[in-house]
Amino acid sequence: MAQILALEPLMREYPSFLVTEKAAGKSSIGIDTYYIKQVNRKEWRCLFYLFINAWASFKILIKEKPDVIISTGVLAVIPLCLIGKLMGKKLIYIESFAKVNTGTITGRVLYRFADYFFVQWEAMKEIYPKAIYKGGLY
Repeated sequence: MAQILALEPLMREYPSFLVTEKAAGKSSIGIDTYYIKQVNRKEWRCLFYLFINAWASFKILIKEKPDVIISTGVLAVIPLCLIGKLMGKKLIYIESFAKVNTGTITGRVLYRFADYFFVQWEAMKEIYPKAIYKGGLY
């Protein structure tokens, strides 16, 4: 939820919507919100849920027609980001603040597709050499 609150001023200024995992305790901040399946890479249903999320993401992108996708990453949004790129959308990815020495799975996948890839620790430039370091973003 902290990521959402950090982006809230931009989301109020520009037409925006959220895509987030359907999980207990999540709530909207008054912006259109779409929920996709939560994906745990250690569950046997992981690939099935990614397929479900791909279909849901395609429908969301067709309906909303965004110009830019900004992701703070979770495994569940990989289909949304990749389908968006196939549809010609710009992708901005912000690697997790919690990752100081290793990249996330989502970050490693989306690094090669992102138009802008931000890291929040300078040491992460060793893992993602073309990333943009801007310090703490959220």
